[in-house]
Order: sequence, then structure tokens, then C-alpha cells
Amino acid sequence: MSHNRFGKVLSVTTFGESHGPAIGCVIDGVPPGLPISAEEFEPDLTRRATGRSRHTSQRREADVVEILSGVYQGRTTGTALALLIRNVDARSKDYANIEAQFRPGHADYTYWQKYGIRDPNGGGRSSARETTMRVAAGVIAKKWLATHHSITVRGHLDQLGPLKPRQFEWSSVEDNPFFWPDASMVGELETYMDDLRKSGDSIGAGVTVVAEGVPTGWGEPIYGKLDAEIAAAMMSINAVKGVEIGAGFASITQHGTEHRDEMTPEGFLGNQAGGILGGISTGQTVRVRVAIKPTSSLRLPGRGIDANGAAVDIVTKGRHDPCVGIRATPIAEAMLALVLMDQALRHRAQCGDVGAVSPRIPAGIDLF
Repeated sequence: MSHNRFGKVLSVTTFGESHGPAIGCVIDGVPPGLPISAEEFEPDLTRRATGRSRHTSQRREADVVEILSGVYQGRTTGTALALLIRNVDARSKDYANIEAQFRPGHADYTYWQKYGIRDPNGGGRSSARETTMRVAAGVIAKKWLATHHSITVRGHLDQLGPLKPRQFEWSSVEDNPFFWPDASMVGELETYMDDLRKSGDSIGAGVTVVAEGVPTGWGEPIYGKLDAEIAAAMMSINAVKGVEIGAGFASITQHGTEHRDEMTPEGFLGNQAGGILGGISTGQTVRVRVAIKPTSSLRLPGRGIDANGAAVDIVTKGRHDPCVGIRATPIAEAMLALVLMDQALRHRAQCGDVGAVSPRIPAGIDLF
């Protein structure tokens, strides 16, 4: 399979299947000298992990990172950084009945048509399990961005089915299993998810991720636009079906006088553009939103076909998320961080000698 690699100067190649012996990644282009230890991967991997609450899949993986290469005496060497995580809680028997069937809403049919063979266990490469290594790679990118540019990348769930936050506090996001910014609504979300899980159905979600402190000038027109590469990275996440930068689709109903982010010597008066103009960062907060589809692995019967083309009723057994979007925040953070680090290194390579250019407009107001 081609295209298991993304990025240019900083590149990440992932490998492994959901129910294989291990998953892993090779990160190339990491500058030397960055302090890193295996323990530093644990917080973000735990945030992404299944089994954190009754509202996610109950598969329980230890997600212990083994650093195989690229680190010496606690610092990156500049050579290929190889990471491995062993799968310890796979239950392939749950998928025995669908080995010759194509589940609706899954990649079973398209993988079969492309390759003539597929791994049915847990979805193989199309499983959300693959995103574990993106999060691991994102730990490196987040640390490098924070160390060299004081950039903070963070995100939150901004919609769960029909529910939206009624107020917003960043301090609430990490204090509940939903990455929800409104602490007063957590009980409501718990009830909603309990009812959904009992029904056997699933629901979609929205995630917002931001990067604060991004300097001006990152991004490469015309075909290396920062927003275009962010959109491609987000769309590569399993179950993501839409991406918005800044005002996104709200731009459709806006007038130009409302959408344009006017500038003053004191700063921008808005951020409808999401911190990117002409594919290049403005120095404002980079703001991205993704739409995540409902999980298609359901215990409720659904119509499908088998490998002989016959109609079948399909029931998916195993452990699945009633809302995969609940665990998507750290994944979206990782992809944004990886794109930004790659763009930073590319900018340094071509334009590192440009230096400061006047005038520099302060970030100003982050409203849209």
C-alpha cells in the first residue's frame, strides 16, 4: 500500500494493523538535540485511548511506546526516530463472521476492490487504532513547537450530536471524558451517551483545534498552502468528513465587510480567516474545525453484501465507540502540530535569512 507517509521535511510513516502484533511509525527529519523520553508519550496517548470511560470502546491497550532508534542519551540524534507500540488486547474472533462480508459505511468494500485482499480484523489499516501512532508523532511536534516557537496546540469537542457548549472554559476541557469546555453540561452528555449506547446506535461530533503563537510567514503558495495541508491532514483521519478553517462554511452567508479581518496598528479586528491568508500564517491563532461521522460498526443489523455479491444482514460484534469523536481531540491536535512543524522547517530552509519585516501587526482579536 502506498501513501503511508506524510510530510516533506518532517515526514511520518505509520505501519501496522488494528489486530496485528504491533503498530508503529518512523519519523524522519526531527532536528537533533530535542530531549525526549518514552514516558513523555503517555499523557497524550492516554487522552486518545479507549477504555477511559464507559462512553468509548472498552478495548484496553497499554500503549507503551518503545523508542527503537533516533534517540541517544535522552536526546534526538537527527536520524530516523522509530516508535513501536505492541497490541495486547486484540480480539480477532469478534470479526470472524464478517471475513467474507462488506460492512456498510466501512472501507471493507473499497479495500477489496483496490487490493483484492483485506485484513478484516478490527478494520486493519482503516481502523482508528492507526491514529495512535499519529498521536505519538504529534508529541514530538508539540514539544518542538513549544520549545522553539512557544506555540501551544490544544483542542476540544465543540459538538456531540445535537449538543453544543453553552459556555466556554479551557480549564474544563481536560476535567471530563468528553474534552468538553462547559462543565455544567457534563451530566447532560453522560445521559445522552448512556441512552445512545443502550439503543445500539452511534452519533457524530465536531472538534475544534487551535494553535496559539504561530508566527507570520509559514506556508508555501500555491500548492503548499498551510490551510490546504492542514485540511489534507485532517481529512486523512479516519471518520473525518469535513474541515473548516476559521469561519469555514459560515463564510457562505457572510458579507465581505463582515468576513474580512480588518487591520489596525494595534492588531487584527477579527480572525474569520483562521490565522491564514493566501496560504500563509498571519501570526494569529490558527483555528481548525473537523466534522466526524457516526461510527458504522453497530450491533443493529444493516444491509450489506458478501464476497459472492449476495445480500446479507450484517451485525458487527466487538468493542466500538458509540461516538468516535469523543477520542478525536488529541488526534486532531497531533495532525495540526505535525503540519506546523513540517512547515516551520520548510520555512527555515528557504526563508530563514529573511528576518523581521515591518510592519508587524499584533494578533489582535480572535473573533469569528
